[in-house]
Amino acid sequence: MASVTELKAVLKDTLEKRGALGHLKARIRAEVFSALDDDHEPRPSLSHENLLINELIREYLEFNKYKYTASVLIAESGQPVVPLDRQFLIRELNAFEESKDDSIPFLAWSSRWHPECASDRVDTPASKQASQLEAQQKTKG
Repeated sequence: MASVTELKAVLKDTLEKRGALGHLKARIRAEVFSALDDDHEPRPSLSHENLLINELIREYLEFNKYKYTASVLIAESGQPVVPLDRQFLIRELNAFEESKDDSIPFLAWSSRWHPECASDRVDTPASKQASQLEAQQKTKG
C-alpha cells in the first residue's frame, strides 16, 4: 500500500505532466493578486500607447506559451480579453514586418535581438552569454 507521501508525489508528477499544476499555481497567484488589489484605488486609464505595448508583450507571452503569465497581465492591466489583430498593431506602430508567417513574435522583429540584426548588437557580457546559450541550444536541438 502506498504512503500518503508517495501518493502526493505521484499526483504532483501527474499534474505537472498534464500542465495542470502550472495552471493551478498561476490561477492561485491571480486570485491572490485580485484579493490584495485595492478596489478603492481606481486604476489609471489604459492609454493608447500602453494598450499597444501591453499587446506586444501579450503576443510575445502567448507565442512562447506563457499563457498563465499572459492571463495575469490581462487581469492586472485591464487589457481587452480579445487580442488585437497583428496587422492592426503593425499599422498603429507604423512598422514594417518582413515575415508574414508569424514565425516569431512581432516584438522580436522590432527588437535588436532579431538574428538578422546580430551585427548591430552591443557587445556586452550579457549579449555574449545570450549568444553562447543560443549556440548551445542549437547544438542540442
